[in-house]
Amino acid sequence: MERAGNTMEQPVLILGGTGQAGSGTAALLRRWHPTLPLTIAGRDLGRAQRVADTLGTATAVTIDLSRRDLGLAEARYSAVVATLWDNRLNGLHYAQDRGLPYLSISSGLLDIGPEIVAGAQNSSAAPVLVASHLMAGIIVLAGLDRTREFDRVDSVRVGVALDDTDTGGPAGIADLERWSAVTAAGLVRRDGVFTWLAEAEAQADVRTVDGTVLPGQSIPVLDVPSLALATGAPNVRVDFAVGATPSRRRGEPASVEVRIDLAGTGRHGEPLTSTQHLVHGGGQRPLTALGITLGVERLLGLRGDRPAPGIHTPEALVDPTYAVARLSEIGAVWHRDGDGPRP
Repeated sequence: MERAGNTMEQPVLILGGTGQAGSGTAALLRRWHPTLPLTIAGRDLGRAQRVADTLGTATAVTIDLSRRDLGLAEARYSAVVATLWDNRLNGLHYAQDRGLPYLSISSGLLDIGPEIVAGAQNSSAAPVLVASHLMAGIIVLAGLDRTREFDRVDSVRVGVALDDTDTGGPAGIADLERWSAVTAAGLVRRDGVFTWLAEAEAQADVRTVDGTVLPGQSIPVLDVPSLALATGAPNVRVDFAVGATPSRRRGEPASVEVRIDLAGTGRHGEPLTSTQHLVHGGGQRPLTALGITLGVERLLGLRGDRPAPGIHTPEALVDPTYAVARLSEIGAVWHRDGDGPRP
């Protein structure tokens, strides 16, 4: 195995770097780490070069995901970030063969099995950050930060409202279509047991910050086990709705809203509930870019030590409090309902 050096002079290879998630991540990395080299990889070299030209300290390449070497020359990189579906796992193999940290966002719960097996079979090769959660794990991190006032969490319910004009670029739409073709069932944790819900039982409403209700449903996403296992809550559910969000109904740009309902006990044993809405006026793209960027920072050791080889999830690597501070920095706003005691 060819081992990469430790220098940050080697660029981060962003597969799908011309898409919404990839280009947004590149822009955020450039904003926070102006000297970090980046390589924008895409099918269209001209488009990749245009993205690279806007960044500075960036190069552009084309890739062939059907090849284990991605069709790349023997250039050296510091990490591989897959912002598209790595359906042959060649991006992962490329990283493992060279001892490079790897991050992916598009496998989803339904496609994650092969990726986990590939990572486990060669677990000593490199750290693998599985971030195929909603918006690359940022919702999980935000939810975990909101549990700080609880001594015990009994229930976590998340409702995500996505505007129907903000369903993502071609890669994101393809991911949603692929997952919906597999199952319409939902996944929840109920009384401590991870349970699949039939389509009818999976239906649920998502209430937005202005009280509007959008029809949605429980979906099988990694956020459910991540939130359940990180909090210990026996009851966890994540619902997803697509429709006209309040900002667009007001004639403003489409926003994304995340409602987080928590129930449990406070630090003195008192019953405690909390309902908060996380809103970003720029839609899902900045939140996804933030989730990826936080993961890249940790994988490269730009914040904290570099993680050991093996399989990791966002909540295992990223401090939720730091993630929420960065959320505020990129323009996300919290709204809190007064529906329970506050410490």
